[in-house]
Amino acid sequence: MTDAAITEMPPEHVDVLIVGAGLSGIGAACHLQESCPGKSYAILEARERIGGTWDLFRYPGIRSDSDMYTLGYVFRPWSEPKAIADGSSILSYVRQTAAEHGVEQHIRFQHRVVRLEWSSAQARWTVYARREDTQQQVRMSARFVLMCSGYYRYDEGYLPEFEGMERYRGQIVHPQHWDENLDYEGKRVVVIGSGATAVTLVPAMARSAGHVTMLQRSPTYIVSLPAEDPIANFLRRHLPAKLAYAIVRWKNVLLTMASFQLSRRRPRVAKWLIRRGVERRLPPGYDIDTHFKPAYGPWHQRLCLVPDGDLFEAIGEGRASIRTDHIDTFTESGLRLASGAHLDADVIITATGLNLQILGGVELSVDGREIAIPETYGYKGMMLSGVPNLALAFGYTNASWTLKCDLTCAYVCRLLNHMDARGYAACAPEMSDHSVADEPFIDFSSGYVLRSIDKFPKQGSRAPWRLFQNYALDVLSLRFSQLEDGVMRFSPAPTQAPALEHVAA
Repeated sequence: MTDAAITEMPPEHVDVLIVGAGLSGIGAACHLQESCPGKSYAILEARERIGGTWDLFRYPGIRSDSDMYTLGYVFRPWSEPKAIADGSSILSYVRQTAAEHGVEQHIRFQHRVVRLEWSSAQARWTVYARREDTQQQVRMSARFVLMCSGYYRYDEGYLPEFEGMERYRGQIVHPQHWDENLDYEGKRVVVIGSGATAVTLVPAMARSAGHVTMLQRSPTYIVSLPAEDPIANFLRRHLPAKLAYAIVRWKNVLLTMASFQLSRRRPRVAKWLIRRGVERRLPPGYDIDTHFKPAYGPWHQRLCLVPDGDLFEAIGEGRASIRTDHIDTFTESGLRLASGAHLDADVIITATGLNLQILGGVELSVDGREIAIPETYGYKGMMLSGVPNLALAFGYTNASWTLKCDLTCAYVCRLLNHMDARGYAACAPEMSDHSVADEPFIDFSSGYVLRSIDKFPKQGSRAPWRLFQNYALDVLSLRFSQLEDGVMRFSPAPTQAPALEHVAA
């Protein structure tokens, strides 16, 4: 990027640059203000509003697939009755958190970060961003960058190439780009997919559609949980809010960990328990083996959560159905399946998944050397080998996203304070143990993961390069472990650092 292409602005510098104003980015700012109150920071957000995922997705029934006592921030108790919350409630929670902590004034909307260049001589990142409203290029600098941009592309969802789509006369909608004017009342709807989005859409649309069919190539494990947590609601009535929240948070963490460990160590038992739950919710004689018996083991892909069994209820009442088959081709009036059957449809929803993207697609350069992210290793699941002063908030695949992001942000604050106390200007994890075996960064067999895993960093076969997907272990590793562990390399401040104009803290 040439200097001529950069909009001339007064030079600006922040101690910490946060990329993204969604659930993770707002949480990061709150952690920074609490633990590093003297640090200046800014948040660059590509979109025009706070909220990230919870502002982007607008499809019917949008909700969390984790309980809000673990998806919520560790520092701000969730106070609503429903533990499995709808998207608008989560969005309000994020926005209220930002307002209460004064984070909004630090956000620069419609600033898409496109490139980061690190200079060891100056001990800082030069940040290049594009204004989405004017297409102008802007530049600033930061001592540390915290990427809170999620892990999928916001501008496009995944859509397989289905034969004959151009022939179809009805309306085709991808949930990531929902048409809020879509009228499906009384109509025949087919939802293609079997993941979290599909099992959310089907019961929500079935309330007013003529009939909704979920068309899946293969089944997914689906578990029903109460929308409200009775233990949580009881404790909140009798204990201070923060204490009740902490108890319920750890209760749910331990239950999720137990479920995951049981699934990996005793898959037959886990399969039986899940099946029993499905059998209790569906009419007698329902063909569970065809529609609810996956070919893989539990937690080899993420379990789908349905609050109060709403999907099973819609099926039992005849408002929705499941068809397990492959698509041969779109037709003028619907879909012809591999079995030869035809599904008539007035509206087709392609809940076919996401396109993953690491670091929001940002280019990285360290001292003039381009960084190929797939060649790096993830350090504690939150930094990249050989990349100084940069961390990424990347949540769990087997638990709530925010659990890991809270720990990551707290670790970054510890790291910044430690560097200040010791006079360090830079830190970077160094991979020097060549006996560590390479493993995929995300150990999941889901299609959306397998399609993109080659674009992600690697993880190693043992700590600190291994992702344990275990909150209790990460609490020990990120909150209480030594920062100077022999892997994290620290550098002193350069002898002649340039004068920088700080944004007001």
